[in-house]
Formats: sequence, structure tokens, C-alpha cells
Amino acid sequence: MEDKNNKICFTDFTDLEGVINPSTENQPENNKDIPVEEIFDDSSLGLNSNRRDFLKYLGFGITAATLAACEKTPVRYALPYIVKPNDLMPGVPNYYASTFYDGSEYNSILVKTREGRPIKIEGNSTSPISEGGVSTRAHASVLSLYDNARLKGPIANKTETKWEDVDNQIKTKLGELSGKIVLLSHSILSPSTRSLIQTFAEKFKVRHITYDSYSSSAILEANQQCFDKAVLPHYRFDKAKIIVGFNADFLGTWLTPTTFTKQWVKNRSLVNGQKEMSRHYQFETNLSLTGSNADYRAPMKPSDEGKYVLKLYNEIAKLAGQAGAEGGMDAAGNLVSKAAQDLWANKGNGIVVSGSNQVGVQILVNTINNLLGNVGTTIDFSRPSNLRQGKDSEMAKLIEEINAGSVEGLLLYNCNPVYSHPNGETIKNAIGKLKLSVSFSSHIDETSDVCQYVLPDNNYLESWGDAEPFHNSFSIQQPTINHLFNTRQFQQNLLSWLGDTRDPYLFLADYWKNTIFPKTGSTAAFPTFWTHTLHEGILELPAEASTVKFSDKGLSAAIQEVTQTSGAAMELMVYQKVGIGTGEMAGNPWLQELPDPITKATWDNYITVNREDAKTLKVEQGDIMKLEVEGGKSIDLPVIIQPGQTRGTFGIALGYGRTKAPKAALGIGKNAATLTGILNGNWQPWAKVTKATKVGSGYKLALAQTQPTQYNRPIVKETILSEYVKDPQAANHEKFDLVSLWAEHDKNGHYWAMAIDLNACTGCGACVVSCQAENNIPVVGKEEVLVRREMHWMRIDRYYSSEKENIIDASEMPEVVFQPLMCQHCDNASCETVCPVLATVHSIDGLNQQVYNRCVGTRYCANNCAYKVRRFNWLDYTNVNNFQYNPVDDLGRMVLNPDVTVRSRGTMEKCSFCVQRIQAAKIAAKVSGKPLPDGQLQTACSASCPSGAIVFGDLNDPDSQIAKLYKSDRAYRLLEEVKTKPHVSYLVKVRNKDEQTKS
Repeated sequence: MEDKNNKICFTDFTDLEGVINPSTENQPENNKDIPVEEIFDDSSLGLNSNRRDFLKYLGFGITAATLAACEKTPVRYALPYIVKPNDLMPGVPNYYASTFYDGSEYNSILVKTREGRPIKIEGNSTSPISEGGVSTRAHASVLSLYDNARLKGPIANKTETKWEDVDNQIKTKLGELSGKIVLLSHSILSPSTRSLIQTFAEKFKVRHITYDSYSSSAILEANQQCFDKAVLPHYRFDKAKIIVGFNADFLGTWLTPTTFTKQWVKNRSLVNGQKEMSRHYQFETNLSLTGSNADYRAPMKPSDEGKYVLKLYNEIAKLAGQAGAEGGMDAAGNLVSKAAQDLWANKGNGIVVSGSNQVGVQILVNTINNLLGNVGTTIDFSRPSNLRQGKDSEMAKLIEEINAGSVEGLLLYNCNPVYSHPNGETIKNAIGKLKLSVSFSSHIDETSDVCQYVLPDNNYLESWGDAEPFHNSFSIQQPTINHLFNTRQFQQNLLSWLGDTRDPYLFLADYWKNTIFPKTGSTAAFPTFWTHTLHEGILELPAEASTVKFSDKGLSAAIQEVTQTSGAAMELMVYQKVGIGTGEMAGNPWLQELPDPITKATWDNYITVNREDAKTLKVEQGDIMKLEVEGGKSIDLPVIIQPGQTRGTFGIALGYGRTKAPKAALGIGKNAATLTGILNGNWQPWAKVTKATKVGSGYKLALAQTQPTQYNRPIVKETILSEYVKDPQAANHEKFDLVSLWAEHDKNGHYWAMAIDLNACTGCGACVVSCQAENNIPVVGKEEVLVRREMHWMRIDRYYSSEKENIIDASEMPEVVFQPLMCQHCDNASCETVCPVLATVHSIDGLNQQVYNRCVGTRYCANNCAYKVRRFNWLDYTNVNNFQYNPVDDLGRMVLNPDVTVRSRGTMEKCSFCVQRIQAAKIAAKVSGKPLPDGQLQTACSASCPSGAIVFGDLNDPDSQIAKLYKSDRAYRLLEEVKTKPHVSYLVKVRNKDEQTKS
């Protein structure tokens, strides 16, 4: 029962029939007056009352006060949990299959809910697209659901209004402006939404234009010319033995990185006795996540990308007995020529990709793949991608039309062009001239701030929908919580303006019944099919046969374009970080505090500079440098000296410099999108720098790691494939069998352990955010990171493979390794021996446990830990005044995992191997009466890893995957000579190159 203040009051229901069919709904719960006044009257509870009487009266008094709060309220009966809904068990999570898509990145997901509130995003392992992989942004998106900065209702001309008023006003204007309205959106993956937009457009004569913040328009144009299909193919890295990439960060941010990571790692892992692996070449400007994982990497100025691709084309054409073309250039000691030889030797099993947005470059790439026979194998047109549909020429035409007055109404869905387009200021001024401007943004952003109407969309976790990321590959989006505010789904708005009384669910179900279901050929009834699809979250239909015929009619123009592309002495390349992306989720504090995999910087935007260029420009790390580019635009940001940065270039991340956004994004960095421009009709992620000058110094960068190399210590063990095949133990020959000072632990029952394949780990950081969400890890902010007080339970160390100890002296082409590190759960744990209050103890199944209630904060354990993985709560991170980015209000706390304690100030914490998950799995196995199957129990990090690099299991099960990995020739443990005997094993990093080089 509930009172007028929404306080829960409990009653002893003795008549269940009366609960189900209440006949006394309006009667008071208790007809007897409760003598509260007598209880607390001074005469009845005097100074002579003994302690027992005082406690007796106090106890009764509290009960009486509670009942009194409900006395005058009519009883509203609700079924108690003893007669509960079939799908809800208190303390047991429910999982719902759904879809994450933020306008640029897609994942098929499972949403974990507790008592009706989403708290965690997991991967949907049944999806053939992502196969359980989840990106950093998808993991962090659950926090955005509980963002108090979300709009609470519709706004008209800066004033809160009602939905019915908005509907009446906009329907009137839609009729008046028919034929002069444009709907602008990011690429829409939802087939049902595209169908609804088409219906809406036909009725009101609205034109739909697609715009992507990070454009791939040139690939669509090139494929139209070469294959008569303006689509993105499905790139199949899993079928490629040789991979060549040009400024395409396909493991980090390009197109579908979680899908590509799953594919890429299948030919790289070497975990099942494999002796072969793919070879990966990467040519790029900034050191990217993909480049840092390549076997061979070479720096390249962005203006020279076409010339490198032309050189590769010439080499392939020569091997094919065809005439090449004049021009082209090689890199890093004929590395392009070497890549060509490998590609030719593996015809049909190679892949060449480019992130360039120049049509000429993409036509050359298509020509190379066609010559190699890759089209139809690694370049799959039978299941094209829908992830980038935007065409830059249409966006440019729209801006012209708005300024000319031929467009009078603009509807903006899931895009923010005032911020993300290089001509954002022009778009801002143009919107002000319109007779109708509507934004469906869930927040006030740079674009919605200048619109007449802001109609906030539901969060995706509150919405019904679907997605078709690849042709005939579908996934369902379903709400996991009722909408928290007075928001409304975008689709509901269109339905309402069309006069359609259906809600988004009924519209979606009808669309699938009439459009998708007939394609399946299923003999089952639609309700059965629909229920099954909602449960699985995905539907995979056969790919349609697609034969493409290559045309080289655009080749000569492409060669001319790339040879005539001029560069400059200094050039700027903008890029995306794996966490921040293009800035749509920049207001998420989990993503702001996630260390960038390459620079390890948090909470900041900066210019990456080559060391030699820094010497020439006389700037050091932390200095402020001003860059001026063609067109008179400029930007000033702090400098980071970055190994691997191409000489004569600078790098700046997109997604910063927000002026209208949630508080976590404000005041951080500058907007680099304003520096980019248009070349031959297409947006370009680079610009010519006319001047670079130092304008300040002493800026503090919050770096999560300042040690660039291993200082000749074998923390990460490496070898090359030829040496590994010759002697699998060559790189792992150091084995220590020292006398131990510790007594052996009993290993009866379970013996939990983890293995991490360094060949598979790309360093993406998805595990870090997943761990943060699962274990209620607080955000500490930039100032605390500066003094080394970050709280992440796991970190990903990034090392440059250099014999030199100083980052300043590291090579321009360093080899990079990533190593996830968390509590090693040592058998002989050095932390356990020094704790004076036994707050850190060993469990019977091999875990190093941290008892928060015992910890008094001596920090002896952290000082004694050889791996430096323990975290100390220096401050009260749940204090709203000091750490406002944490869940400090009732709404924000809904994201907290109730199975994990929220730690207080003065306690030590660290990785627990997700002990709450272990206990839940053990209980489930006990209830079922069956042994716990191998692989069913996953920690947050192992479940989230897109590459499957992290494996967790029971070492006492000889048939388990973890037991087999521990017996691998590549397996080793950190600091074995210390004899701590960790429960985490690492597998040696193997590169597929001709010789092992140390810079």
C-alpha cells in the first residue's frame, strides 16, 4: 500500500481473496486510534523509566508513527511479492535483448535490469554481427539514462509547454509549409522508422536528408561508379590473411569496430594450436588503436594518402601484368611494395581499406581489391552495411537552400550540425531564418538551443524500435523501463502528426507483421514468431545473391585527383577517440574519465605532436600551442608529445569544445570540427596548417600512465611468428621454481583464475567501463587523476617497445603493446601478510578478498602490492558538492548495482573477480543440481571484451578453457620471480613480421 507521499506501508494481509478482490478499498487500514500522544507523554515516560521500558516504548512509538502516516490514506491494494509477476524475482536480474545505436556506432545488446531499472549493458552473444562484443560507449550509455540534464518535457520558444499544444501548432505549420520542409538526421538503421519517415514525407511533402558527423560519403560515391551500388560493403576481416589499412581505424572507431574486432582476432589469437596468423599493414597519420595493433605500421601525411594508395595500385597492376599510372610514393623502406607482394601472394584472401573521404582514393582502393579478387570474399556486397548513408553533397545543397529561402522548415533528428559540421555557424544563422525549426534532442545542445521547438526523444532504453545494420540482419530495440520524464519517442511524434493512433510498439509490431515476417517463410503464427524474436533480439535472414560487375570508368579521374591533391609543410588530422567519438556522448563522465588508449589522457583535449616537430617549434608537453589553418580558422590547445605521430602533422580529437551539453562535457577542449573543410565536394578530416606557435605553458594534463616503456623488464613478453613456430617457448623461457615462504592453500572445490591473450587485446577500454558499471566505481574528476587517485579497478597499460627509457627518445614508429591489469588474486598475496586488521584475506576458492567493514585505511596492502592495483578512497565520492559527476541524487543512484557495496571514504578496494557474479552462479548451479558449466560464469570484463581476449573460469576443471590456456606454451605470470603465484596468466604477444625490431 502507498500513502500520499509515496511511502511504502506494510500490512499483514490475512485474507488473500480480499487482496485480489478488495471490497474495502476506501476504508481506513486501522480503525483503532493509535495512542501516539500517550506513548510519548512525559507522565508515562518519565525520568524514572528504566532502559527496557524506554526501548519498549521507543520501538512501539516508531511503529505507531509509521502506521499513523498511513492511517488517513485510502488503501490501494497491491499484490505482495508472495504473489509476484512471473518474470520478476527480487534480487534476481532480468535481461532484455535490445539495440544500441548512437548515430554512428551499433551493438546488439542485452540489458540487465534489477527490480525494473536498467543497470548494466552486456553483449548479445546470439548476434552473428557483434557476437557478444560491446563497445565502450554502449557500456557507458546506461548512465546517460539517469542524466538529470535530460529535458523533462517539450519546449516551445524557450518555454516549457504541453504535448497537445505542440502537436496542434506543428501540424498547422506542416500544412502551411508543405513542400518546403526537410527532415535532417544521422544515418537511420531502423527499417520501420525509415518506412514511417517515407509515409510522413509523402503526406507533408517533406524531403529526408541524411548527414553523418564523420562522413563516409566518398565510399558511397566510389562504389556507385565502380559497382553501380551506392552502398558500403560488408568488410570481412575474418576472411583476410593480409590486411592493409590507410587511415582506417577499424579496431577503434571506423564503421563497426566491435564487429571488425571480432573478425580481426579470429586469425590472430593462436590459442588452439594455430601456427598461422594474418599479417596486418597500417599506414596512418596519427597513432591509432588499429595502427598500434598492426604488425607493420608506417606514418603518412593525410595529403599523401592517395599517393600511397596509388603506389600500391601500381605495384599490384605490375604483378597482374597491367600498366600502372604515373605518380605514387612508398613509405618506410618500400613497405607499400612489401604489402603488395603479400597481397598478390594471397589473392582473394586479402583486404585493402581506407578511411579517406576522397572519391579518387576510394576508387583506387576498389580497383586494387578487384585486381586481387577480393570482391565477393573479403569485400561482401551481398550484405551491405547501412551504417553510413549520408552524402556530403546533399548537406551542402541544404545549407544553400536554407540561405536562399527555398527551405522554410527543418526537423532535426539525432544530429547536431551546428556543433559537428565545419559550417556550423552558417547553419546556426540559417536556422534562425526558418519559419519552423524542430529538434528532437533529449538535451539542450548547440542545435536545439537555436530551434523554435525542442521535443525531447526518449532514451533508447525507454523506446521501441529495430535496426538493420547490415542487409537482412535485424535486431530489436525494446524498452527496459518506463520513460522517466515527460518525453516522447520520435516515432510517436510522426504518428501523432499523421493522425495515426498507434503507439510505437503497435506500429513496430504491425511493420514486422506486414513487412519482415513474410520474408522469413515461417509457418508459425506471427505472435509466436514475434515473441521469439523479442526474446532473441535478433533475426538473421539469408543474404541475397549479389553479383557486382566492376567498372574502371572513374579510374583515370581518380588518378588525376590523388596526384593533384596538394599538401603543406604542416597538416592537421582530426580523429575520434574510442570513448568520446564525435561528441554525442561527451556528457557521460564514465567516458570522460576513461583513459585514451594511446595517450592515456583523461578529461582533456590536446594536440598530438611529433617529437622532432616539437623541437623545431620549441614546445614541450603541457605547453599551449595555437594552430592556424587555411581559411583563417585557428585553435589553441595543450601539447602532448606522441610517439608514432607523423612528422609534419598534428592530431586533434573531435567531440570536445561543447558549449551546450550536460555538465561533464562543458569547458573541456575546443571543437576541432570547425577546422575541417570541403575538398571536391566532400568533407575532409584534415586541413593545411599555415602557422603553429607556442602561446602558453604549464598546462596540467591528467594522464593515467606516465611510464611509456617497460624499462627492459619483461612485463609484456613478445616474439615474432617465425620464432614462435620454431620454438613455442622461446619468448617464455624464464621459469622460476623458487622456495616459497608461504604455506600452500587447499585447492578443493573451485579455483578461479583468468587468462589474458595479449595477441587478442586491442586496448579498446570496453572492459574498463564495463567494470566501472558493474562494481559501482566512482568518478573522481581531473584534479584527482592529476594526483594519481583514479579509482578504476582495472587499467590497460600501454607500452612502447623501445629499449630507450624516455618517451622523448622513443622511435617515430614504435611498436605498441597493451596489457590489462587488475588485482592478480595471488595465492601468496603480499597484501594479506601486512594488513593489521585482516581486511584482505584469502577465500577457499582462491580469491583475494577485501572486507570493507574491517579496513581502517592503513594502505599497507597497497604499498606492499607488487602490481599496484589497489585503490584507496581518499574522499567521499558520493558527495554532491565535490563529485557531482557521480550518482549523488535519487535518479542517479538508480544505476547502482545493488549486489555491490558502495564504498565509503577511508577504505581500500580493488578487483574482486566480480565475486557477486561468482556467488550468483554458484547458487544457480546449486538450485539446478547440476555442475556449473564452463564459460557460463563470466566477470564483467571477460563478458564485455569485444575480442574475447579475457577468459575466466575454474582451474580445477581440467576440461575448462582456462585450464587449457594455463598449459599453453605462451602462458606466463607477471613477476613470477616474486613467487606471489597470481591467478592471472598472460599469453605472449606474437607479431607476424619478418624480424623482431626494437627501436
